[in-house]
Order: sequence, then structure tokens, then C-alpha cells
Amino acid sequence: MTAPHIRPMRADDCPFVESIYRDGIATGNATFEAEPPSWQDFDRGKLTVGRLVAVDHAHDVVGWVAAAPVSAREVYRGVVEHSVYVSPLARGRRIGTELVAAFLSEVDAAGIWTVQSSIFPENPASLTLHEQAGFRRVGTRERIARMTYGPWAGQWRDTVLIERRRAS
Repeated sequence: MTAPHIRPMRADDCPFVESIYRDGIATGNATFEAEPPSWQDFDRGKLTVGRLVAVDHAHDVVGWVAAAPVSAREVYRGVVEHSVYVSPLARGRRIGTELVAAFLSEVDAAGIWTVQSSIFPENPASLTLHEQAGFRRVGTRERIARMTYGPWAGQWRDTVLIERRRAS
């Protein structure tokens, strides 16, 4: 199997990005969001740096990564929260690894010093992916929010807060 081609995300990738996001939502272990945002909201809320897709040999988008600032305050300008999603049909092919590596390279070059994310403890694949990419577990946020949809609907969920700091 050939490695995916990683390239910047474009507006015409929206249907693929939304579909992959929707697949993640359906697991109940990817996000608290019950629906993907509109492309306009996604585009408005995400940084352009590090907004990438993985494209397979058939030119299909099979994964994506993007980040948003954690705060509008100037003191946090180098801190972002990222998301990475891989199509269920492409899992186990190191696409997440390739996406995260390319993402970290771009955000490092852009001067971003901290990348963080919250991951459900029931998502060991994502936790392992991030640990292998140099992220550390900061702690568990217990009962941080209540799920509104899917198999966990009505239940309070924990998340594992992870971060990766750029080497100075």
C-alpha cells in the first residue's frame, strides 16, 4: 500500500471532510459535537496553517487534520487545539501518523508552541497515535461534559487532555 499524499485542505474537500467527520461522530468516541459544522463555520473557526488532508492513490480524501486557537487573547497566540480524523475504510494504514507528522511540521514552522487536544479514554487508537507523535498526557478531565447523542447519550464523559510542546 502506498503512503498517502498530504496536501493543504481546499474548499472542494468539504464533502469528504464532512463525511469523515460524520463517521467519527457516529462512533460516539471522537467528539462531543452531534453534527459536523457547516463549511463556512469550519473554515472560519480553523487556522489555515496545518489544515491538511491525506489523499490516497485513487485521489480520495481519507483523512484530515486542522486546528483552532484555544483563545483570542494575545498571550495564547501560539496555543492551538487540533483534531485529526481518518476514514474508517483507511484506518490501520498509518494515515493518522502521516497527518499528525505533517501537521506538527507546519505548526512548528509557524511558531505555534503548544498543540493540545481532548480525547475520550475509550479511543485508545487516538491516544496511542498521539503518544507516538510526542504528545504527553496532562491529565484526565472527569465528567467534563454530558453527551447529547449516540450510544453515550445522557452520560457524563471524561476526556484525557494531551499536549505537545515544540522544542525550543
